[in-house]
Amino acid sequence: IDGLKQIGVNARSVNNNGCPPLEINGGDLAGGSIALKCGISSQFLSALLLIAPYTKNGIDINVIEGPVSRPYVDMTVEVMERLGVKIRRDGYERFWVQGGATYRAGSYTVEPDCSQAGYFWAAAAITGAEVMVKGINRESRQGDVRFVKVLEAMGCDISYQKDGIKVSGKELAAITTDMADMPDMVPTLAVVAAFARGTTVIENVAHLRGKESDRLGSVVNELSKMGIEASCSDTGMIITGGNPNGAEIDTYGDHRIAMSFALAGLKIPGICIKDPRCVEKSFPNFWEVFESLY
Repeated sequence: IDGLKQIGVNARSVNNNGCPPLEINGGDLAGGSIALKCGISSQFLSALLLIAPYTKNGIDINVIEGPVSRPYVDMTVEVMERLGVKIRRDGYERFWVQGGATYRAGSYTVEPDCSQAGYFWAAAAITGAEVMVKGINRESRQGDVRFVKVLEAMGCDISYQKDGIKVSGKELAAITTDMADMPDMVPTLAVVAAFARGTTVIENVAHLRGKESDRLGSVVNELSKMGIEASCSDTGMIITGGNPNGAEIDTYGDHRIAMSFALAGLKIPGICIKDPRCVEKSFPNFWEVFESLY
């Protein structure tokens, strides 16, 4: 809303709390300069970039905080350029898009979602099995494809094949890792870390407190129920692996909490996921696909 107001859009939060419901009045988009904070999400930047060609005078975006999840910014820019819109940029700090432009129709192949693939790669890591996700390769622009490198650092074998990426689970060792570019994988990594030898340190994801739930606090709470020593740090989490036990897992209405903790049930008995339907936000048939792993 703040970004839209800076380019002349009449927009407001109906309840004056910065959240929906929103009231937005249509009309000509003048464009102009925007000072934008992206320390919580890169989606604010992507949204403004996407509408920039429809402005009269173009948009000059100055990112004054962040952005987190930088690979998603790169993906937005790539799609726009593939469809005929020119973008000038200075790293991740400044973006210029001319106004009065139009998108050119064309074909674009959408890759499988690496955020979803990560659950199945993690399943291999936890159980010692082999899982291959088809349709993804190491050249993917998605930040979450790098999750396999994190699993490799923990001891898994990774095989890049023509038609996908295969993870083979091995004995897991703890790591210290910066997850700023793949924050959606943090709950999944935390569950994997519960089965690893040693103490895993996850860094540079403080913004996860502002997701569908407080993902740092939520994950720590649920790992503690499983008998795992876990705590929040200033920028992430610290998890000491061990012998987790079964527990009733609160999902906080967060799809990623539900899917990540379901993985523990592949290894230990007694994992019960409350509100399993919350996965419908991003992966409606998750439970059917998950069941196929058995």
